[in-house]
Amino acid sequence: MGIYDFKMKDAKGELVDLSDYKGKVLLIVNTATGCGFTPQYEGLQKLYDTYREKGFEILDFPCNQFGNQAPGSDEEIVSFCTLKYNTTFRQFSKIEVNGKNEAPLYAYLKGQKKGLFGSAIKWNFTKFLIDRNGNVIDRFGPTEIPEKIEDKIVSLL
Repeated sequence: MGIYDFKMKDAKGELVDLSDYKGKVLLIVNTATGCGFTPQYEGLQKLYDTYREKGFEILDFPCNQFGNQAPGSDEEIVSFCTLKYNTTFRQFSKIEVNGKNEAPLYAYLKGQKKGLFGSAIKWNFTKFLIDRNGNVIDRFGPTEIPEKIEDKIVSLL
């Protein structure tokens, strides 16, 4: 089983086959709209604007498991991100990233790259970097801002 074997619902409720992203460099992020790290949307969008033409994609998975910081509906979350941060990368339906109801995609990602304190996602804006072949290359904690991982993204493009 690999990254391209998963299908996830986007924020519009449409099933997205992650195999559609074969050949792309991906940054998969669990996000929240009411978090101290929420301004990272700005840096994420800047990366996306700069590198999408070179085959870079961001997959945004809102998650309400950390401090109830993503309480809105999928539509409300998209509206917030679009209006406040002008996001244009793909947003998915809200998921859980830990526990008995965690999305299988996140179980896979965590199994590929553990964090400093094990496999569990510790907070919003944990990022996974995937190469063009679907390999999970790196995992970045919430405090690692998008601008600080730009060089690693560029090296895979």
